[in-house]
Amino acid sequence: MWMLLTLLAVLIIVMCLSFGVCRYVFKAESHIRYAGMTSIVSEKIAQTVGGMEMNAKNVFDEVEKNMNTPESVIAALESKTSLNPDVRGYFAAFEPNYFPQKGRWFEPYVHQPDSSGFEVRLVGSARHDYTKSGWYIRAKESSESFWSDPYYYYDGTSISGHYCTFVKPVFDKTGRLACVCGADMTFEWLTKELLRIDQECKNNEMQNKYRMKRKLDFFSVILNNDGSCIAHPEGRRVPISDRHAIADLAQKKSGMVEMTVNGIPSTVYYTPIKNIGWSVAVIVPNDDIQTPSMLVGYALLAISLIGIIVAWLVFRKIKNAEAA
Repeated sequence: MWMLLTLLAVLIIVMCLSFGVCRYVFKAESHIRYAGMTSIVSEKIAQTVGGMEMNAKNVFDEVEKNMNTPESVIAALESKTSLNPDVRGYFAAFEPNYFPQKGRWFEPYVHQPDSSGFEVRLVGSARHDYTKSGWYIRAKESSESFWSDPYYYYDGTSISGHYCTFVKPVFDKTGRLACVCGADMTFEWLTKELLRIDQECKNNEMQNKYRMKRKLDFFSVILNNDGSCIAHPEGRRVPISDRHAIADLAQKKSGMVEMTVNGIPSTVYYTPIKNIGWSVAVIVPNDDIQTPSMLVGYALLAISLIGIIVAWLVFRKIKNAEAA
């Protein structure tokens, strides 16, 4: 009996140690898997954003080539609007009195109020003094293109919504700032891209060769550098409140944080997107991360039970033989 108990104790210790090692290994593997997936999503979003920038710059280059008259500027804005259907509007905000006949404010805005096409409005005025706007001042001072911070625009029409703007200063032949151009985009295009990339990752057989019963029930969001969620699947907004994670986002660092998302304990993996002040985050339910180690745990438990039964049968046979 003492030999049986000793054997059982050794078996239990070995199985517990084995489970602890396997749990650690599979948890590390899951972290590597999803951190790598976050980098993949980030790279694909960066490519998408780069394509959006290129299309916008083509419009701005057309404006730069046609700054002889106000009419030629408007025609230049209209000529390239079909390049990117995800852009809600293009504008060129000129320096005060650049065209004397237009006065202090001249900002033609070619926008798409609905699916019927683009229309032109002149939006510069004393009420809308764009020269005092943060994006105009930043473009004028930096002389570089950039993405604006996300903002909400409301005017009671169908174009109201959450936007971001790609901004670029444009200079005339003498090197003097002529205007600041911009392309307004809603976050619908970014949300659609996130869903497409997530589905692509879930269907990637090579990437998911060793799933080990994982459901792959992850999803991706875009985070601003203050932790706010600016693009996400419907009903899955994930704002970050952990101060260490927010510090990482502000400093464009990668990392992860455990938090409850829509009532589900989850791990959030995040990494910056190149050339833009946003980060991408992949949210994974903890159950999905723990699935491989739980499978190993069940297997070790089954092996332990089998070992106990076999040991009991062997010792019982020995005992019966001795009694005989």
